[in-house]
Amino acid sequence: MTQLLVKLFIKDFDKVEHPSVRTAYGVLTSIVGIICNVFLFGIKLIIGLILNSISVMADAFNNLSDAASSIIGFIGVKLAERPADKEHPFGHGRFEYISALIVSFLILQVGFTCFKSSVTKIINPEPVSFSWILVIILGISVLIKLWLSAFNKTLGKRINSSVMKATSADSLGDVLITSATVLSIVVGKITGLAIDGWMGLVVSIFVLIAGFNIAKDTLEPLLGEAVDQEVYKAISEMVESYDGIVGSHDLIVHNYGPSHIMASIHAEVPNDVNLEEIHETIDSIEKDVFRKMGIFIVIHMDPVEINDVKVLEKKRMVIDIIKKLDTRATIHDFRVVNGENQVNLIFDLVVPHSYSDTAEQELLLKVEETIQNVDSKYQCVITIENSFIAEENES
Repeated sequence: MTQLLVKLFIKDFDKVEHPSVRTAYGVLTSIVGIICNVFLFGIKLIIGLILNSISVMADAFNNLSDAASSIIGFIGVKLAERPADKEHPFGHGRFEYISALIVSFLILQVGFTCFKSSVTKIINPEPVSFSWILVIILGISVLIKLWLSAFNKTLGKRINSSVMKATSADSLGDVLITSATVLSIVVGKITGLAIDGWMGLVVSIFVLIAGFNIAKDTLEPLLGEAVDQEVYKAISEMVESYDGIVGSHDLIVHNYGPSHIMASIHAEVPNDVNLEEIHETIDSIEKDVFRKMGIFIVIHMDPVEINDVKVLEKKRMVIDIIKKLDTRATIHDFRVVNGENQVNLIFDLVVPHSYSDTAEQELLLKVEETIQNVDSKYQCVITIENSFIAEENES
């Protein structure tokens, strides 16, 4: 069903890197969500009026409020599609994150409401009235919401949409709440036990956790997060695959929306290369990265020594020393300046963000001490930097 809807309503559905296609996915999921929730609202409202059931009518209006999540998603996707202008030269892609954040607040509100109602029912338990029509309607609601959650999750992953993932979690929360209601009704009918309060309490905790996690995941790109290991590897490998590029470092990625990404990187080039030729290569890399990956990248050239054997030996010696002290640390921009009485080894030392100021200074002293033990003439000029890459145990 999901793939059928995609093929019917999204042109070039496989070209998910195109902004127009991403927008079409967002519009489709929003419209499907609105239709499903309005349908459930109408059915439950009619049944609630016939049975004179306040709980069913309340659940009907809950579905109507769920349609608001889809409407918010629709608005967010359309706003994110707006092109760059003089006030917003990097586009409006972050509207999608803001929409997901609003949806996460709606999920938290549902969780708090469910928690409050559950505590009240635990303190003052009430018998749950049984009706086969009610069970059937709620069962149908669960199936529709379960499909809607899977629908949003599948397409959200396909285009990396935070608002669609949030809407999926919202629908899944409704599945849990309604399923708990059905189970409470059936158990109450069979055993006479009023467990709906306890069931609601457990479900509300799951919903609150889901809402919190969505809010957290949505805030991270808004605040600025470290480069994902896979993104770092993909960009670095592509840059380093070109002739004349011998290495890279200092990759920084700025996320202005899932389809609005900028990056900068330092590309290491031989210090004896022809500047015009390597400049042409750099231009080609920037264009190819944008064409193939959709990332607007700015590349800074760093000249490095690749022919002087003595310099390369000293660089290898420094790398080996640092790796023995901490395998996570790296160096770049290595230079050697020879003097009459000393040899300056100049380089940048990159350490993880988990390092404290004290840990940085301790590592710095150990590096300097170990290098001087090799040769007392060596004097280190070290600049400590933090990596912009997410650590593996955090990704």
